Amino acid sequence: MPPVSNERLAELTDRLENGIKELYASGRYAEYLAAMSKFHHYSYSNALLILFQCPTATCVAGYNVWKKEFERQVKRGEHGILIFAPSKYKQAAMVEKKDPATGQTLYGPDGKPLTEPGFIAATRFVPVYVFDVSQTEGKELPNISVSELSGDVEGFEDISARLSALSPLPIMFGAVPGTAKGYASHLEGRIVIKPGMSQVQTLKTMIHEIAHGKLHAPDFLADHPKQRHQKEVEAESVAYVVCQHFGIDTSDYSFGYVAGWSRGRELNELKASLDIIHTTAGEIIDAIQPPPQRNQERELSQAPQKGRQRKSKKAKRK
Repeated sequence: MPPVSNERLAELTDRLENGIKELYASGRYAEYLAAMSKFHHYSYSNALLILFQCPTATCVAGYNVWKKEFERQVKRGEHGILIFAPSKYKQAAMVEKKDPATGQTLYGPDGKPLTEPGFIAATRFVPVYVFDVSQTEGKELPNISVSELSGDVEGFEDISARLSALSPLPIMFGAVPGTAKGYASHLEGRIVIKPGMSQVQTLKTMIHEIAHGKLHAPDFLADHPKQRHQKEVEAESVAYVVCQHFGIDTSDYSFGYVAGWSRGRELNELKASLDIIHTTAGEIIDAIQPPPQRNQERELSQAPQKGRQRKSKKAKRK
């Protein structure tokens, strides 16, 4: 079987983009955005802290925010994720003396501003704890994707074996924190997939995590670290393209997933990563599709049988 063409990869990526645009136009997406707007956007340093402590975190907020804004309660026994939040305070200092009437700075005989004891605004960072949605329970958050894919895949065992051989990290099945289906960790040196899922969900998750393993080394090893949302858009886009090529429909899941991690309606992350998505999806497709020699051997093995069947029919006529 020849390598997958760039035209085929572009066709599948276009399907993904059009599907997400249709989702953007739906009322479900508006409801989702309204909920997501209540979440605080954390600094790059805090995002790293969250990732290191809870690799599967998706939506994090403080204890009171979960309770008041989302009507959800942190589960008993859950441990918070430590981050550092800015705290404003007034610090004693010598400040420029102002004219009470005009507010203008007053100057001394030497031409320098006069000063007096006062206070200036300052910022310090204090440790606080946040919790991921998987650590809470209560009112459901608006969702724009299905919770899990279902169905079987023809040749599941063979495809799984090829994916495992291709993966840059060893793949194993085991407990996955929170609501995630799997995770890839260069620090742990492995990919972990949640057991007991359908064949469709399992393969989709394996491809998603392999894409992370191939594309997203730890930030401290990367020349140009990517934001979490960019990484997730790339991994899920690769998974969608590969699955679609083999006739495995993950549209309901992938459209919502990519839309959820995209910033705005223009799909900038997807467009910026098209070359990476095409290259990685093409490598995975070429690695897991049946090799040409296997098909040739199958045809050769069937040819003598057809000849024997024709001879037996002639013998019966006689």
